[in-house]
Parts: sequence; structure tokens; C-alpha cells
Amino acid sequence: MTLMDLRLDGQVALVTGGSRGIGLATARRFAEAGASVMITSRKADALEAASKEIPGEVAWFSANAGDPDQAKDCVEATIERFGRVDVLVNNAGTNPYFGPLVGLDLPRATKTVQLNQTAVLVWTQLAVEQSMRERGGCVINVASVGGYSVEPGIGWYNVTKAAVIHLTRQLAGELGPAVRVNAIAPGLVRTHLARALWENAEEAVSRRLPMRRIGEPDDIAKAALFLASDAASWITGQTLVVDGGAMVAPGGGVSA
Repeated sequence: MTLMDLRLDGQVALVTGGSRGIGLATARRFAEAGASVMITSRKADALEAASKEIPGEVAWFSANAGDPDQAKDCVEATIERFGRVDVLVNNAGTNPYFGPLVGLDLPRATKTVQLNQTAVLVWTQLAVEQSMRERGGCVINVASVGGYSVEPGIGWYNVTKAAVIHLTRQLAGELGPAVRVNAIAPGLVRTHLARALWENAEEAVSRRLPMRRIGEPDDIAKAALFLASDAASWITGQTLVVDGGAMVAPGGGVSA
């Protein structure tokens, strides 16, 4: 493998949840590798600020990733601006509930599924139908190591991430060879979404990890660049765990 294998020159990437955290770091890595990038999230002001941190050709489009109509508008806007979609990163996610499953109310359960799971399918359908079926492409879904484990408090979030892991396999089987579909399962990463898990316990959590630190968004972004690049051209249907060793640590780790 050479550095050229990790380039994305001439490609167009669409990143959901792209205004901060893992999404922003991924968009930045893709742009540095030569891709044109569309970032999307709900808040226009955050997107505008984020776009200034990304080098090269970048655009932004305000959309709620869990709204199919807004997703359609965003994919169409990406194609109108850049001509196609070569790489889709389904990164947007939410976790509005913390507690045991028996206490979970239906509205929050539905919201979590809609954004974490159903949106992955919807955005992939749109990208395939409008660009990738003809041109080929790559889909990267951001799952979580929680999809492999049982943890207190974030059980429903983990259920949706387990669904993303299987959805990745199913889509890969259906869309190959034109479209590769893979996932990344982060461990605990320094993001706003995971703040409650690391902000007051970073030192203690880090001591439990073989790598002795929690993750940074760029740790996940570098994995996404690999999966989007020609270096991963024979990889599909897989979930790459990037967790600092959490899954092999005595007593287990914690999720993104």
C-alpha cells in the first residue's frame, strides 16, 4: 500500500453529522486527501463555521438526517453542486435516553431508531438511486462497539448500533460489486454526544484501556479514509472496531 492508495482525488463525499466531532474530522481528512466534500447537519450556523475548518472544495447543506425529505434534498443538492456522490458517510446519531429499557418511552425509542438506524438505510437508498448505482461508490456507517456489548444506561442506543452493524452486512451483500458498504465501531471518543461518558471520568476510563487514552475524532476519521480509499477496494460488509482496545480490556470498555 502506498500513500496514493489513500487519496480521494476527484471523488465527492457526503458526510452526515458533519458540523462537529467525528463527522467534521472525517470531512477534513477526506478534503485533505483530495475529495470535494458536502457536510450536513441540522444547524446552518454550525455548518458554516465547520466549513471554514475544511480545506479545499467544501459545501454545506442544512438537513435533519432523520427526515427522509430533507435527506433527499441534501443528496440532490450534492449532485447539483458536485455532479455525483462517490462516498457516503452515515455518521449522524442521537441518544436522547439514558436508563433501563423498561423505562424507555416510545417517542424517544422511535427517535433513536429513526436517526441511528432508519436514516442509514434512507441515505444509502438515495445515494445509490441517484448516483452510485450507475457510477459505483462506497458507504461508511458509523456504528459503535456498544453494538457488540451489554452496558447499563445506553442499552437502546446500543441496540440501534447493533442494527447498523447487521444493516451494513446486508447492504454489502445486496449492493456489491458496484458499491462497497462498511462500518466503523468506535469506542469512547471525545465527542459532544458521548460527553456524559467521559467528561468526569476520562482518567479512570483511560486507565482501563490498553492504549491508555480515550479516542479522538481524528482516530475514527483516519479509519474512514482507509475504508473510502482504494486501499480497501476488496473490503465490504465489514465493521472495523476502533476502540483503543476496549473490547479486549479486562472488564470491557465503554461505547462512543
